[in-house]
Formats: sequence, C-alpha cells, structure tokens
Amino acid sequence: MDRADNCRRAARDAVSDVEPPRLYDFVEETLEDASMLPGVFTLESARELEPEHDLEGLDRHAAGVQLIYEGLRLTRTLAHEDPWAERDGAEGEAGDLEILAADILVARGFYLLARTEAAGKAVRTVQEFGRNETRAAADGDADIDGSLERDVLELAALAGASAVGTTPTPALLETATELADAAGSTFPPTADVVPTRDLEPADATPEDGHSVDRATSATDS
Repeated sequence: MDRADNCRRAARDAVSDVEPPRLYDFVEETLEDASMLPGVFTLESARELEPEHDLEGLDRHAAGVQLIYEGLRLTRTLAHEDPWAERDGAEGEAGDLEILAADILVARGFYLLARTEAAGKAVRTVQEFGRNETRAAADGDADIDGSLERDVLELAALAGASAVGTTPTPALLETATELADAAGSTFPPTADVVPTRDLEPADATPEDGHSVDRATSATDS
C-alpha cells in the first residue's frame, strides 16, 4: 500500500463513526475522490527531515492535515457556488448535507492534530481561511485563489516536521510554496507530483527551522 493509500485509509478511519449513513457515504465519497497531496506531503516532510524515522505511526498526522483541507475546500466550494440560492427540496437538502460534512471533516482533522505542535498552525489556517472568504464575499470576488492550498501545505510541512521532533527547513517550505503555486486552487493526483519531486533540503538543516505562520493576522503578532 503506497503513502496516498495509507493517508486515505487513516482519514477514513477517523470518520468511520459518522452518522447517519447518507452523511457517512458523502464523507467517504469525498475522501475517495480527493487528491491525497496534503497528507502525503506531511509524510514526505517527516521523511526529508528524519530519513531513518519510521513513518508508520505518522499516518494520523497526515490524516489530520488532509481532513482539515477537505473540509475547508468543501466549505469554499459551497461559499462560491451557493447551492441554496437556486435549489429547493432535495437539492437544498444536499447543500445542508455538504456543509455538515465540511464541519465534520475539519473537526476530525483538529482532533487528530490537537496534541501536536501543529495544532496552533491548524487553528490559524482555519482563521485565515475565514478572513479570506469574508474579504472575497465583501469584494464580490468570485475567483478562487490558491491561498488555502499554500497554507495547508505549510501546515503539512509543520505537522510532518513536528511528528519527528524538529521544525521545517526553509527549503522544505519553499517546496510547499512551489507545489501550491503549481496547483492553484486544485491539488493534482499525488502520483503526478510527489515521486518526481526532490525533497532534499540542500544546504539547510533542521536547525535552520523557519516560521510557518504566514496564516497569521497582524493581530496575532
């Protein structure tokens, strides 16, 4: 089983008790169709910084990042498409189901990261997402930028690094930025990206740990 499959399995395990069945089916379908790049990049970040570390126990960290992203991505889609505006009956109920699923995905992701060094970054990522969406709505901007993808990959770098007891290097954060810039607002399949990426830290070392708090407002400083 490859890393993407491991991440998907761990994410599914984290939501295995979701009810009712219709809601669970939607959540499972969302994860089945998702690119596992956020989760896999979490594992790759840990591997880069501590190559000898066993990644088997890190799947929960990866799943936490993945679930937060999927929940926020779904929320963003709903905010821009507004499924309630022109729907009624069963179609309107589908929108209700989707927003509930988004809340569950984010909440379960938080749970998995709650006792890790990445917990604070996860909170700030969600806060920054909310601010960005509020500004976009106020400005009437219907375009979706890639700020969420950038912040989530920074979260993945921190979650992976903290899982092996270190901090992200500038080179690792640069890789996260490059991946996010290339992806835009839609992550590609993991197999199209990770196997061909050079995640070596070049001259950087874990001691060159770099701040990953770009998803922080001026009031947080």
